[in-house]
Amino acid sequence: MTSRKDFLQGVGLRLLAAFLMTAMSAAVHGAAETVPIGQIMFWRSAVALVPICLYMMWLGDFPHGLRTTRPGLHVTRSVFGAFSMAMSFLSLAYLPVANAQALAYLAPVLVLPLAALMLKERLSNAIFIAIALGFGGVLLLLWDAFERPGDGALIGVVAGLAYAVTMAFVRVHTKTMTLTESSSTIAFYFAVVSAVIGLATLPLGWVALNAAVLGWLVLAGVIGGVGHIVANEAVARAPVSALAPFDFTGLIWALGFDLILFSVFPGVTGLLGVFAITFAALVVTFAGSRAVRDQSK
Repeated sequence: MTSRKDFLQGVGLRLLAAFLMTAMSAAVHGAAETVPIGQIMFWRSAVALVPICLYMMWLGDFPHGLRTTRPGLHVTRSVFGAFSMAMSFLSLAYLPVANAQALAYLAPVLVLPLAALMLKERLSNAIFIAIALGFGGVLLLLWDAFERPGDGALIGVVAGLAYAVTMAFVRVHTKTMTLTESSSTIAFYFAVVSAVIGLATLPLGWVALNAAVLGWLVLAGVIGGVGHIVANEAVARAPVSALAPFDFTGLIWALGFDLILFSVFPGVTGLLGVFAITFAALVVTFAGSRAVRDQSK
């Protein structure tokens, strides 16, 4: 049973993780103005290996924790994860951080219908309503994109949708892997594969990095790696279902980063879409565990 102290520590760590992952998105957004997506993927993944390996050493899992009997699952998860990362970064290149963050929230909205298809879980009416609301928010973001032609916003929305769809698959796939693989092992191989895929884009043309851009890239890698570690520590202290709602504080940080760092703010239509998707994801978060319990009855 979780103690009050552990629960409060878990909540604090989950809030910190939400901040860190949103800050990583802001760093990617800053770098994407001048750096190709593949180059960003390489730096974000390669740099993230440092805190991930240090974390595994702290747990006493390095290097023996890298052994696996299911390499094929790691390859599948990592390739889909790398594509998902590329779509996320492409979305961040063309959209404000808050809009891209809202589209990312579609991932948990899509996980449950995908779980119903792949894992035979039954869904409640509340979840179907949340799915409809989430896609209503997407339509609002698309409307906002059409109102601003020529700036690539439509590309950003489509990339954000592709990210949400593939991330939904990745999360269901990862759930099956955690039966035999540790989260650190999964994160390590994902970072390695993503770095290799990013490096493979070198012949397509990378850009020379100045100090400011290099700072964004290193920051994205370090924060992304540390954010993963903090999220793991939060889950170790409190139930996932109790911590999940705190992920959505990332939207507050995203709006703040847009305003303070980039002097942008979503339009009215885009802002409505952001909140519609976020509310849908909150409904799924609260109703999802009940849907899973119903399936076991």
